[in-house]
Amino acid sequence: MTNFLVGGFFKFVYVVIFIVFLGIFFFAVYRIVKQKRKDDRSPRLTVPARIVSKRTDVSQHSDPVGGDITGAHGYSTTSSTTYYATFQVESGDRMELRVPGSQYGFLVEGDRGRLTFQGSRFLGFERS
Repeated sequence: MTNFLVGGFFKFVYVVIFIVFLGIFFFAVYRIVKQKRKDDRSPRLTVPARIVSKRTDVSQHSDPVGGDITGAHGYSTTSSTTYYATFQVESGDRMELRVPGSQYGFLVEGDRGRLTFQGSRFLGFERS
């Protein structure tokens, strides 16, 4: 009888953990879709702006080689970099936008120009 209760308890805990992770996953997808829809509905704006700062966010992920979960054959490490730039518009407001890596290197702190964006989506920066 005790083994049945313990086994039933662990099955219950696994189900609860699965439901929580499933909820977190769907919430994350919901937030991404919601932000995309908001950006799509926002007007495209081009405004005078100055580049205030730049930053990168590097994330690394390690996976066992060949799917061996023990790691006996070593690990394969991958990394990805996300690029951000902070712009200040004439009103003094600042906004940090994610920028493509291909354009990040061309942005220089202190440069002035015309920023084109749509919601939270960076579309371009033309130096003046």
